[in-house]
Amino acid sequence: MDCRSESATTGEGRFRVNANRKLLDVWLLVRCVSCDRTSKLTVHERMPVRSFDPVELEGYYANDPKLVAARLLDPLLARRNRFTLDWTGAWRLDTPSAWLDGPWPFQAQVVFEDSVPVRPDNLIAQGLGLSRNEVLRRVKCDLPLRRPTTAGFTFTVMAWDYREGSRGA
Repeated sequence: MDCRSESATTGEGRFRVNANRKLLDVWLLVRCVSCDRTSKLTVHERMPVRSFDPVELEGYYANDPKLVAARLLDPLLARRNRFTLDWTGAWRLDTPSAWLDGPWPFQAQVVFEDSVPVRPDNLIAQGLGLSRNEVLRRVKCDLPLRRPTTAGFTFTVMAWDYREGSRGA
């Protein structure tokens, strides 16, 4: 990014493909969150056209949304282009109203608006205002809490146990 904010969104999620004889350059166009300028993230640089999978190459030309998402979630692309994504509003945590005063245990749901790679323990801790250790002790879920997921899920929060010596929620 030109303004060095290192935070961007995809805007409309478009690729730019430039062929120079038998070599191909592919960039992903992104919009800077701070200054609203469009920048290019290098996806492929000076690659022989024959080295591309034809379906992938057609996806670049067609601006395939699934290919845009796959490239943005690629940690090597992020590291190489020195950027992070702004995931504001990408997920929502639905809890029962007045969950602190309600009956225990209670069930909650996480809904993703965008395919965001996030660790459930971090997301739940942030959403409920608990420590990650408390989340690991009190939350029951069908998926691993410490492994990133990009799909919505449901979890159950167990009551605080005074014998554990943890502070209450």
